[in-house]
Parts: sequence; C-alpha cells; structure tokens
Amino acid sequence: MPAHSKNNTCRPLATARPAPVRPLPQALPTRERHPLAALLGGLLLGAALLSALAGCTPGDAGTGDAPIRNMAAWFQQPASRSAAMPDFGPLMRAQGPAVVNIVSVRPADAPGLEGLPGEPTSTSVEPFTPRQDTPSEGLGSGFIIRPDGLILTNAHVVAGATSITVRLADGRREYPGRVIGADPQSDIAVLRIDADGLPVARLGSSASVVPGTWVAAIGAPFGFANTITAGIVSATGRALADGDLVSFIQSDVAVNPGSSGGPLINLRGEVVGINSMIFSPTGGYMGLSFAIPIESALEVAAELEREGTVRRGRLGVTIQPVTRELARAFGFEGEGMVVGTVENGSAAEQAGLHSGDVIIGLDGRLAGPDRLPQLIAAATPGSERKVMVWREGRRQEFTVVMGETRAEPPKATHSSAADKHLTLSEVPAEQRKRLGIAYGLRVDKAPPALADDAIRNGDVILKVGGRSFGNRHEFDRLLASTPGGYAPLLVRRGESAVYVAVEVPETAREAG
Repeated sequence: MPAHSKNNTCRPLATARPAPVRPLPQALPTRERHPLAALLGGLLLGAALLSALAGCTPGDAGTGDAPIRNMAAWFQQPASRSAAMPDFGPLMRAQGPAVVNIVSVRPADAPGLEGLPGEPTSTSVEPFTPRQDTPSEGLGSGFIIRPDGLILTNAHVVAGATSITVRLADGRREYPGRVIGADPQSDIAVLRIDADGLPVARLGSSASVVPGTWVAAIGAPFGFANTITAGIVSATGRALADGDLVSFIQSDVAVNPGSSGGPLINLRGEVVGINSMIFSPTGGYMGLSFAIPIESALEVAAELEREGTVRRGRLGVTIQPVTRELARAFGFEGEGMVVGTVENGSAAEQAGLHSGDVIIGLDGRLAGPDRLPQLIAAATPGSERKVMVWREGRRQEFTVVMGETRAEPPKATHSSAADKHLTLSEVPAEQRKRLGIAYGLRVDKAPPALADDAIRNGDVILKVGGRSFGNRHEFDRLLASTPGGYAPLLVRRGESAVYVAVEVPETAREAG
C-alpha cells in the first residue's frame, strides 16, 4: 500500500467494508423544494460520490494526489480478472488466412435480397432487390474448405451474379470464382477457384457451442477484409420462420453487410457455423445474428458438389402449428402440425392423409413446428416413411412414399445474335408464379433508355407481337421472323404491361 501523508486519512477502496444490501424503499410522495436547496443537495451528493470512489471522506478531499492514485489502483484491480477473458489472437492467426472476400457483380434487377447487395437485413426480406438501372456489386465472405479451391459461402451472396471475384486474405491474390451449386432454401453455395495449396479452415461441430459459449466471426463487413468480432452464443436450434429448413445458432457477435458467408468459430479455432443473416429493422447490427450449423452446411455442400442441386423429400400438404385453442378443439395434447390442405396426386394424398389431421411424428420422431419441415426435407425422395397423425380422437399411422422437391438450378445469363444489345435470363419459377405468367425473359442489361417506350433493365418480356413463347429458342425464332427490322415486345413493367419496340439485328433476320 502506498505511503500516505499524515493529514491524509484516505483508505483504498478495496479495503473498505461493503455496504449492506437493503431492499429498495417504496416511492414516497414528492413535495416541492426550494431551487437553492436542490442545488446544494446535488452538489453535496456529487462530492460524496467522488469521495467514495477515491476512498476518502468528504473532509479528506483536499489532501493531495493520493485519491487520484487510489482511484487508478481501483480501476486497475479488474486486470487480474480480465486475464481469464479469451484471447482471440491465436484463433485469428490460425483461421484468418482461410477466409475470403467475395465480390459479385449483378445486373440491374437481378435476384437477391433487399438492403445492401447480397446482404439480408431481417428475417422478413423479399427475395428480390429494388430495381436499379445499373449493375451493382455485392460484398460477402466465405471460407476455403479444400486446398484445391473449394469455398463455402451463402447462396444469397452469389445470387444472380454474372461475375464473381474471390480475394484471398493476403490481399495480393484474387481469382475468378464459379458457382458449383447454390441452394436458396438453406442459403448455402459452393464456389471453386483455380488454385492449389490454399489454407483450409478447420471444421468442428456445432454441438460444441451452447448458450453462453464464446464464439467469433471473421469476415469483411462493409468491405473491411480480415475483420474479427466476438461475442457469445445466445441460443441454439433457433427457427426464424415456419417451414425453415435450418435451425440457426443465434449469437450477439457483430455481423454486418459483407460478413455473410464467413465462419462462426469456437474457442478451439473450429468452424461451427456460417454467418447467414441478421435481424434488424435498419440493416445494421442490432445484437441478433444467426449462423447455419456447419453440419447442415456441409451436408448441403456435398450434394451440391455431387449433383449441382439438392433433392429434398416432399409430402404435399400445407401445415400450421397446433395452438392451444386448436388442441382443445381436436381433443389433442402435445405438439403437432395441423394439415390444412392436401395437394392432388401428392405423396400425402396417396397415403390417405386428410385435411384436419394433426401430424405428430415422422418415423417415430416427434414433429413439432420447428422440426417437421426439416424431417420431411431430409427424407430421401421415393423412400417410405411412417407418419403418425391424430385423427378423430386417436393416433393412427400411415406409410408415405415421399415425393420430391428439387430446387431449380440458377439460370445462367446469356445472349444471342437476335438480342446482341440485350442480356436476358429466364424468370425463375417462383417469380413467374408471383407474377401470374407461364414464361418470361427478364432484361438484365439493356441500352440506356432514351424514351418511355424503350426497353429497360428489369422489364419482363411476355410476347413478341401478339405471340407468346415457351422457351428461349421460340423467342429467338419469333424475333428473327419479325419483318421491318423492329419487333414489338409486350413487357411486364412493375404492375403494368406495355409494348416496346426493339431493333432486330440484320444477322438475326438473315438467320431466321
């Protein structure tokens, strides 16, 4: 303990007797006080607090610099306890080199997620970006899982990209990336770059983290490469929406736009998840980030590399959770999912499932709201499964031959002689359904629009003249057979349908 002057009777705060814990008093009625009395009371209270922090009584406040030394000593005391805090330096040195920065170029109105390009801002985002008139760059992250250039990232990071650049952590090397496969339902994509001998991320198990466990994320938030942030796991097995095929790891690790696709790492330096989304009304970090468990990601990645797509089981029903009121109405106790509708010709119909059945299990495993969609999706198409239901006051079992849900592979954009000034791509089935059209071609790149009747980025071509088409070949043929050098195209633009005129190249007319 430092020596004190004779007139200094301060004690270090560490040796002061702790004040007894008392219950909070009830609030008393307020009464008016003279302003001067209130001011003096505040000054005395502030002096008492400062003196207490310094380890002095109010009468000792003017006795030299000992109180300052004692305050410094008090603030330094937690240093011994902070030594037990995790050191993320070794983790960053070990795993940082395997994390990459992904830059994807999208044409205007390419599919993606709202917010910054390639980044989700909440669990309720729409699957398409607002319309833009120029190509945009999306930023994301990923990590190398094989030294020959195989990379794991999020599907939304590369959705709709016409070109992908992968930058390594050393900041010196970058390579063009190509998509081996992408699965929007699980938000997993596999990329490849032409390189060898690359550093590889060490993979672990999501079972190694529980609520309260320290974890860290490495990525490129807002393009700042090789950024590490840390926090704790808030929850595991988190379902963000009905029908989710992923049970997420929730943490308070800071994840911002550009971090998606990067690894979530435990204190052993093992990847336990892939940072996928944040929950935020503003698009910035709000303390809620979600990662896909690494086991789920690797399972999808293996199928994408092998097949280029993911095959999932399908029952062919619409379902909703059993609420307390519904359980009472059905005379049912426990967790389950009520069948709303059964599709004609589906696996469920062929097995004898009805609207109003309560599905309570699949192959002996309980099927609550968070689990049933995952169990169904994990079933191999064509395989037999035992579905347990509650019907008319008793349990019944049905054998179902599972159907198949196959995610459509991403359509590559391409151009031809018939539209050398345009870049077109097929409208995905999900968007066609939403637009109420059988088929269409989306304009990904068009010449600058000089008039209202000019074709624009984001237009969806429905007809050539008055004739519909069902594939790209038919469109090219109709365009080439148009006389006069110009073709009238009926396009969907927002909520309207308008005709625009496009010039047909001479070579296309000759080829037709």
